[in-house]
Amino acid sequence: MWPCLIVVTCGRSPSSARLGQSPGAGSVGPVAEGVHAINRYLTGCAAFAVLIAPVLDAKAQEANDAYRRIEPPMQLPARSMRILVYYDMEGLAGQADWRSFFFRYEAAYRQGQKFLIADVNAVIEGLFEGGATEVHVVDSHGSGNPEPDLPIDKLDSRAKPVLRNEQFESYSGLVEKNAFDAVVAVGMHARTGTSGFAAHTYEFGKQIAFNGRALSETEIIAFSWGRVGVPVIFVSGDDAAKLDLSDMPWLEYVTVKKSRSTTEVELLPVDVAHRQLREGARRAVVNRARARAVKVAEPVQVRLRTYPPASLAMLEGVPGIDYRDNEVSFVAPDFASAYKGVEALIRVSNLEYNQVLYNVIRKRPERREIFFEYLDSVATQGITASVPSPTPGAAAVTGKPRPYFGEQ
Repeated sequence: MWPCLIVVTCGRSPSSARLGQSPGAGSVGPVAEGVHAINRYLTGCAAFAVLIAPVLDAKAQEANDAYRRIEPPMQLPARSMRILVYYDMEGLAGQADWRSFFFRYEAAYRQGQKFLIADVNAVIEGLFEGGATEVHVVDSHGSGNPEPDLPIDKLDSRAKPVLRNEQFESYSGLVEKNAFDAVVAVGMHARTGTSGFAAHTYEFGKQIAFNGRALSETEIIAFSWGRVGVPVIFVSGDDAAKLDLSDMPWLEYVTVKKSRSTTEVELLPVDVAHRQLREGARRAVVNRARARAVKVAEPVQVRLRTYPPASLAMLEGVPGIDYRDNEVSFVAPDFASAYKGVEALIRVSNLEYNQVLYNVIRKRPERREIFFEYLDSVATQGITASVPSPTPGAAAVTGKPRPYFGEQ
């Protein structure tokens, strides 16, 4: 914001002589001359400000986008609009109970599934209304359910679930050229460090930053698909998640609830939310050409900070590790390497969860037997690890492999 220009005027008055101004016509005293000089200076500053403002604004935008590169989306094949829908479970319409996205809370989780089914199918309906030719849906939540959080038989029959014969990471493992034309994310949440409902990034207690910017999971999806020129065109979730994406103005974003804290929300009426989901998804497809693909600027300056019970403190003092105050930083050549490095560090930080498990077991009457069984298992696996593996092909695997659906 530019400062206000203050113009000081000096008119003649009976008291002007007392200020040193002679009463003769056209004469100016030293105080009045000083005031006019200040006015001329301020006027010049204002003119300079008007001229330089566009340059400074451009520089500010350049600095703001130093962490990423914005590009037009890839050109669409004729008569094609293939869309990949990611779904999470924290940013759903009608949802106010954080237990509804954890499989272990059976009753609350079943209600959460109902919210999920309704939101995703409302979006799918809007996508087809807007001109989508194919819609594929992938589970990116990970509630602990061994089956997809959205039961396949409850999915809009026009859409196809993403199933693979091998395990895959949903945010990065599906990316390939000419597979999809746009990406949509339903039921999303804000990043770690905000007051959004169930706010986190990747996992609770983890903050991921690329090139100095703390990321939300939606931004990770956008960077991942930006590698092949595919834009994210539609997102739904709470108002805090929308704020995370304020520098992606082309997005069609539907706010289904307002966060009061990480555990409390103010809900939009469900019927209103579902109507907005359909309409927003339809507009997103229609306006796909306005969307932009985003790529992370390379090399990538990566930072991972963890919060208890996760910890990176065990890496302090390791040669080559830049550790400070439960935070590790490194430089990666590209997005894939950056993301893989973050995943590895998260696995290391989660080793501290063993202490939580230990404290739980200590309270059990059978703790002695459990600990001995644990130690025996560790020793047995350590011993057998040094034994040569059987000859390849000696033990054939039979039966049809179970398909993988994403975050299970």
